[in-house]
Amino acid sequence: MTGIHTWSLLVTSHDLLRTEVAAIPADGRQLPTPAAEWNVIQVVQHSAGDQLAYASALTGRPGPDQDPFAPSPTWNGDPAELLDTALKASTDAFATLDPSRETVPVPLPPFEVTAATAAGAAALDAAIHAWDIAVATGRPSPLTDELARRLAPVAQELVEPLRGFAYAPAIDAAPGAGDAVALLNYLGRDAEWRPTT
Repeated sequence: MTGIHTWSLLVTSHDLLRTEVAAIPADGRQLPTPAAEWNVIQVVQHSAGDQLAYASALTGRPGPDQDPFAPSPTWNGDPAELLDTALKASTDAFATLDPSRETVPVPLPPFEVTAATAAGAAALDAAIHAWDIAVATGRPSPLTDELARRLAPVAQELVEPLRGFAYAPAIDAAPGAGDAVALLNYLGRDAEWRPTT
């Protein structure tokens, strides 16, 4: 296949992340987030770095300048500009990817997955970090149950080997929890996390 393929799940997740980064208040960069020891601006850097890493794995072009897992707590650049560059690289890389490909490279274990799983992994990363930024800055959760249902299969396929590195231990979801809560808990996120006041 040649041409452009639009990965709807990736587009949706990128849009969520773009929206939440654009909404970060001027005094919100240092706010704590649900993402372990990282503040808001660190999550932005990590998110952008992850998308560049996926683009680099697919295209062979240069990846992020810094380790996405060691973001600076005091970075002073333009978060929207940083993210836009990364999302464009990711979108462009996935756009030329044949959806029927059985093996494509990705930057994290298992390092080779199907094209659909690779796009889902990049989408999962963007959507979860959009949630991190939203709740850290006091905004409503952008992660809907419908989106969580679409992301859950890729999470179940890829997360376990990354426990303790990219994901914390799973949290047992309460009986009757919605799909968004269940996905967050599976990824080691406390769905009820809120910034301390």
